[in-house]
Amino acid sequence: MTQGPRYTRLAESLPASVPFVGPETQERDRGRPFIARLGANESLFGPAPSAIEAMSRAAADTWKYGDAQSWDLRKALSAHYGIDMDHIMVGEGIDGLLGNLVRLVVAPGDRVVTSHGAYPTFNYHVAGFGGDLVTVPYRDDHEDPEALIDKARAVDAKLVYIANPDNPMGTWHDAARIEAMIESVPDGTLLVLDEAYVEFAPEGTAPHMVPDDPRVIRMRTFSKAYGMAGARVGYAIGTKPLITAFHKIRNHFGMARISQAGALAALADQAYLAEVQRWVAAARDRIAGIAADNGLVSLPSGTNFVAIDCGADGDFARRVLANLIERDIFLRMPFVAPEDRCIRVSVGQPEDLDAFAAALPEALKAARKA
Repeated sequence: MTQGPRYTRLAESLPASVPFVGPETQERDRGRPFIARLGANESLFGPAPSAIEAMSRAAADTWKYGDAQSWDLRKALSAHYGIDMDHIMVGEGIDGLLGNLVRLVVAPGDRVVTSHGAYPTFNYHVAGFGGDLVTVPYRDDHEDPEALIDKARAVDAKLVYIANPDNPMGTWHDAARIEAMIESVPDGTLLVLDEAYVEFAPEGTAPHMVPDDPRVIRMRTFSKAYGMAGARVGYAIGTKPLITAFHKIRNHFGMARISQAGALAALADQAYLAEVQRWVAAARDRIAGIAADNGLVSLPSGTNFVAIDCGADGDFARRVLANLIERDIFLRMPFVAPEDRCIRVSVGQPEDLDAFAAALPEALKAARKA
């Protein structure tokens, strides 16, 4: 019999799993579509019309590989932030950039610190390269910057990860607290500051941009506020030597030509971004109102989703979630107690939130009867 591939010991030890089960997979398993897609923190408002037009024009050139340097987009981001373009690396969403960063920094057995229950794709990359993941708990539904730094110092971590604003809770810290965290990063540790949702956060959330600081790498995306999750465009901001190091291991032709064109147009259309920010703020208020109408409490959110406390434990929240999915509302929830007492609702169009509002009372009723 012919022998199959000889996997590495590390690969043999890992489960064949994915961090999230997508709505398409669930729809196939259920045999019917969802009527409201409110679980993936996508922008249901879509990309700017100018970005759609740019991508449509670029479609005719799909026979060409994308620019391996993402030169035009990096140049535009450089002007947008007032920093040198050599501080910027464009990649296949923040997820792709996280994978490359972990590959650069983490060898088997190296310690990495994150919050217990925080964004799981980062953990997936750490496991994939043999890192030892060390966690600290949330504090009052927020990631705990001081505890993260203390743990990183105690275990000599290569990386310490925080998302600000946070996923899955939607909470945030102000710039001063994040700047204090950066000042406290131990020697030899790199802070990974995931700012995927920062465009939705209150003024004063993002620290001042200091790209020469070797203690931190910041990651942002076009997936959320710019409405381009399917295009897979993210970018990292860090020191020039760190950004240069990405060239050692990255997929140089991983960025689609259409995606680069769309992101470039989206960045130029700040008026549309401002409209989306207003729509998201209104939708967050609507979700909070729906929660209150059902006797539930929502957490303040600096993102394009709202965590709703279901008022009991994780088992009850999972029943609520299951009943909403049965009623064709796609949602997700935090994985770890005590945050798993909540369900998480992405903002959407009025008709999406109408469907959620109609389904929630019945889902709660069914969960309470179980």
